[in-house]
Amino acid sequence: MKYNRILLKLSGEALMGGKQYGIEPETLSIYCNDIAAIVNQGVQTAIVIGGGNIFRGLQGAAEGFDRVQGDYMGMLATVINSMALQAELEKQGMKVKLLSGLFIDPITETTSGRKAIEYLEKGYIVIIAGGTGNPFFTTDSASALRAVEIHADVLLKGTRVDGVYTADPEKDPTAAKFDSLTFDEAYEKNLKVMDMTAFTLCKENNLPILVFDMNQKGNLAKVVAGEKIGTVVSG
Repeated sequence: MKYNRILLKLSGEALMGGKQYGIEPETLSIYCNDIAAIVNQGVQTAIVIGGGNIFRGLQGAAEGFDRVQGDYMGMLATVINSMALQAELEKQGMKVKLLSGLFIDPITETTSGRKAIEYLEKGYIVIIAGGTGNPFFTTDSASALRAVEIHADVLLKGTRVDGVYTADPEKDPTAAKFDSLTFDEAYEKNLKVMDMTAFTLCKENNLPILVFDMNQKGNLAKVVAGEKIGTVVSG
């Protein structure tokens, strides 16, 4: 394996599958199958998932919610998605620990880098919910923070597109894909790899970001094995 310890960032919207909102059980099962496959090969795996399929803080603020209140609602949405991941992974026979930036007894444990590493080394999948525990930060920022805390080899951003493009490939058919980029190149080209807080945190800590298509079955295993899939952004 090229990567021994990863942090996998998933979007909440990905869990919708063909639905307009919420969680599609079939999509959840497929994702968990792919995650279980790499853990069974010995890859230490932590996961951060967004909550956009349930509630997004910025969207709530645009609709009249107080931004701070909206962000906390978004963090709770990530807890719901994380619980769904935990339940499905455990159904598939995996050992899972659910940590959170927001402590919710008896559902989660309070997260810390040391605790997460301890669980990873014991063979648990570690899901970290609740964002950073603070408003005004996205789950991109939370995933970068948690990846740095656990000394991950790479931050894997699983999306519905197969890498970073010159423009949105879903809107612009002429968009060209990058196989690799430096942090400076991505910044200069104004490519939306992650939000700036997350991007800067990765750059300052020399943590590579790999963007790939999580919806293609088996891609996760190929990525951790080192196959040339997606786009790598590094120093």
